[in-house]
Formats: sequence, structure tokens, C-alpha cells
Amino acid sequence: MQIVQSLWIWQKLLVMKYFSFLFLFLFFVGCDGKIDTSAKEINWDRDVCERCKMLLSERNYAAQTINPHNGKVYKFDDIGCVILWFKEQNITWKNEAIIYVKDIDTGGWIDARKAIWSDFNMTPMSYGFAAHSSKEKIKMIPERNLVDYSKVEESVLKAGR
Repeated sequence: MQIVQSLWIWQKLLVMKYFSFLFLFLFFVGCDGKIDTSAKEINWDRDVCERCKMLLSERNYAAQTINPHNGKVYKFDDIGCVILWFKEQNITWKNEAIIYVKDIDTGGWIDARKAIWSDFNMTPMSYGFAAHSSKEKIKMIPERNLVDYSKVEESVLKAGR
């Protein structure tokens, strides 16, 4: 009887050892440690702006930022909401954040910090900035200026609404 119990205990230990090894193997193979920082699709008229809580419906001016430390995505209806959200929430990873905005000309996602920005646009929160991937596609009007991301940030923070 004692031999049967010993065999049963050894068998149980071997099974536990096998499953522990299998779990650790799958954990390390399955987790390559890379965080997905690619732009995510927006569920138009269902997703809500992280800052102002409006539905995201204006496809030309949407923005999203990704926390590079954990991959969490935050969606916004206007670049102004992104900038003010960073300030109001005291986001410590602001300078490392991956910020995507919609290219008003192509509808694709582009890097907000590398975009060419035009002012005097009708945007959801009236900050007036639209992102472009190249200067050639921008329809210029006399009062329109082209600026970089730092000027957009400065203008939004100055307006502060």
C-alpha cells in the first residue's frame, strides 16, 4: 500500500513539474517583451475623447496617444485635447508619448510631432489645427500659417480651454 502511495505521489510531482515547465516555456516564448505602439482604429461615434468626453465623430482631426511603457491607448477628438490632457493629468511620460493624428489630406495616421500643421481650420474643439504629412497638399489661404508641433502645443496651452 505504501509503495502505491509513493508511486502516486511521484506521478503527481512529475505531472506538476511537466505543467510548470510547459507554463514557463509558453510564458517566455509568448511574451517577446515588445509593446505595440502602432496606431489603433477608432470606433467612430462610439469611442469617447479621453479629456472632454465627446464622441469621436470628426474623422479629419482625431488623435490618439500611446503610453510607451505599457501600450495603453488614449483617444481624442482634437490635438488640443491631447495637449491639455497631458497638462491637466500631469502625465509624466508626455515627452515619450507616441502621438498619432489624422492626416487631413489622406485620412491616415501620422506622427503628430513630425506633421506639418496648418491653422484656421474648423476643428471639433475649435483649436483650429489640422495635420498634414506634406506641404504640397495644403490648401493655402491668406490668413493660414504653417507651424510645427511645438507651436501647436504653445498655442493650445496659451488658449488653455
